[in-house]
Amino acid sequence: MAALLCLVPTSLVEEIVVEEQKEKRMVSEVGEEEEGVTLEFLRKKMADFAKERDWCQYHSPRNLLLALVGEVGELSEIFQWKGEVAKGLPDWKEEEKVHLGEELSDVLLYLIQLSDVCGINLGQAALRKARLNAVKYPVGLDKEPLSKSNVGGGGHESDCNAHHS
Repeated sequence: MAALLCLVPTSLVEEIVVEEQKEKRMVSEVGEEEEGVTLEFLRKKMADFAKERDWCQYHSPRNLLLALVGEVGELSEIFQWKGEVAKGLPDWKEEEKVHLGEELSDVLLYLIQLSDVCGINLGQAALRKARLNAVKYPVGLDKEPLSKSNVGGGGHESDCNAHHS
């Protein structure tokens, strides 16, 4: 990360630091830190970000989708040569986890922007899809544990959220 910052003009680095400080103040002011950040909060944040920079003209559904795919590629590169990775990433260095968080955030933010310009309420769409999946895959349909051959990493349901933070 430090090597990358060397390529960024000092004024931009200062702007990023100032923005991070503003964000911390804003997050604590709106109570998002305690409550959890909402999709709507992120949607508004990204819409304001694009508007302030006059980037809305470039944010067509196609362009946002292609940017999203590019970010998914960057996310994939992190895992590319690691083989299977344990939940919670116990063997990862802190800077690797920070990088992963940044790439996951890029994917999430582009997805939120894409849904916004398409007029899709992502939260409602996700809840609807979860309900459809519950109907499609009812509890008790198949109680056989999944093997590693048909699901990567095993299928014990008690493991699902073991490292959820």
